[in-house]
Amino acid sequence: MPHTVANITIITEFLLLAFPDDWTQQRLCATLFFLIYLAALMGNLLIVIITTIDQHFQAPLYFFLKNLSVIDMCYISVTVPKSIINYLTNNNYISFLGCVSQVFLSIFLAGTEYAVLIVMSYDRYAAICHPLHYETIMTRSTCVQMVTASWLSGCIYGSFHVAGTFSVNFCGSNIVHQFFCDIPSLLTLACSGENILENVFLIVSSCFDFICFILIVVSYVFIFSAVLRIPSIQARSKTFSTCMPHITVVSLFLSSGFISYLGSISEFPSSINLLMSVLYSLLPPTLNPVIYSLRNRDLKVAFGKMFCGKIASEV
Repeated sequence: MPHTVANITIITEFLLLAFPDDWTQQRLCATLFFLIYLAALMGNLLIVIITTIDQHFQAPLYFFLKNLSVIDMCYISVTVPKSIINYLTNNNYISFLGCVSQVFLSIFLAGTEYAVLIVMSYDRYAAICHPLHYETIMTRSTCVQMVTASWLSGCIYGSFHVAGTFSVNFCGSNIVHQFFCDIPSLLTLACSGENILENVFLIVSSCFDFICFILIVVSYVFIFSAVLRIPSIQARSKTFSTCMPHITVVSLFLSSGFISYLGSISEFPSSINLLMSVLYSLLPPTLNPVIYSLRNRDLKVAFGKMFCGKIASEV
């Protein structure tokens, strides 16, 4: 409960906004969230298992894909299980420490995923634009270093934003107009003029994110140029198809994140804004394994062998 001292509210817990308002509908949402959550975990876990135990999936692309799946499993686990519990218990409170953890982990994992997607774009650039030197460029140690740097950068990214967000004093209400703790919703509760530090972090990180986006675009400019120089239409189509899953995942990640942010900056978001945030938490982790599985013939074959083998052994 919040305690007010000299116009400053000492908050020990936050009240998250229920979506939807009706308790019966909340139970239905909890069921739907649980099914989607299980589907996301199963899809990403299958990719992790296959790319770990199958020797045919030891190329750099699958190493990065395995890390992406781990990130997605962790990311969807930060907010969705807590929301399911809140809906089932009709208790939408979250402790101050729990809110801090949600903000840090969500920013940490989102930043790491963005970094891994940048690394994957470089991998496609090296594979298509420098095929003869690909194995020299993308060595095992290089891949490990790039992934490690991605995780570290995400951790630093999350730490800065947590420090900026929770360094402020909160005034008035402890109601977070969101179904989980996020930075824009929390900053609306800050005392006037106290969110300058986090605003600086947001501006700097936005500029850095834009530069990284430009790097992805530039890498694909070189990739498209190389693909267009391939004389065979069939070979050109096959080469370009190896980039489509990555392009789709990047587009889904950036577009859903941008739309969700636009909805969260509203002080009193509508149901549509909340729905955007829900979709941003659910869609990318759930669809990423589907996108890569449908667009990758080797993964489809591996999935088929796994399930057919299991059915055959049971029979």
